[in-house]
Amino acid sequence: MTTSHPLVVRLRQLAARNERAALAELRRSLADPIAAMPYVAPFFGKETRRHEEDALILVAGLFALHPSPGTRSLAAALRTCAQSSDSVALRFQALLDCDADDLPTHLRHAVSLVRSADLAIDYDDLLLTIRWWRAEERDRQRRWARDFWGATDLKDNEEASK
Repeated sequence: MTTSHPLVVRLRQLAARNERAALAELRRSLADPIAAMPYVAPFFGKETRRHEEDALILVAGLFALHPSPGTRSLAAALRTCAQSSDSVALRFQALLDCDADDLPTHLRHAVSLVRSADLAIDYDDLLLTIRWWRAEERDRQRRWARDFWGATDLKDNEEASK
C-alpha cells in the first residue's frame, strides 16, 4: 500500500467531517484558484514550482467536486462510464490529447461524469498524473490509456481475441 499525499489525506478529512464551507471554497477554486490557497498553500514547500502548485490546487477543486476517494484511476472509472455511453471514449481521447493548459477543463468534465455514475477515484493517482502531464515521455497518459482500453484480466484478453 502506498502512502497518500498529505493534501489528499487532508481532503479526505474535510469530506469525512462534512466541512461543507471548505468544500464549497475548494469547488470555487476551479474557477478562481486563489480560493483554494487557505487549504492548499500549507502543502507547498519552499521550492515548489508553479505547475506543482497548480496541480495541488486543481486536485483540491476536483476532490471538492466529487469527494469520493477510492482506489481506481480516473481512467478506470471512465471505462466503467463508457459502458453506458459511446461519447465517453471520445471525451477520454480528447483528455489524453489535451495540453496542460486545457487539462483543468477536461478533468472537470471527466470528474463530473464519474460523479454522475457515483464512482470513487484515486486522488493520489490523479495528483501524480497531473504533476507529470507535461513529461515528454507521456508515461502517465499511457498508463491511463491502459486503464481505459486495456484488458482487466487474462479472461478479457481471451474473449477479445475470439
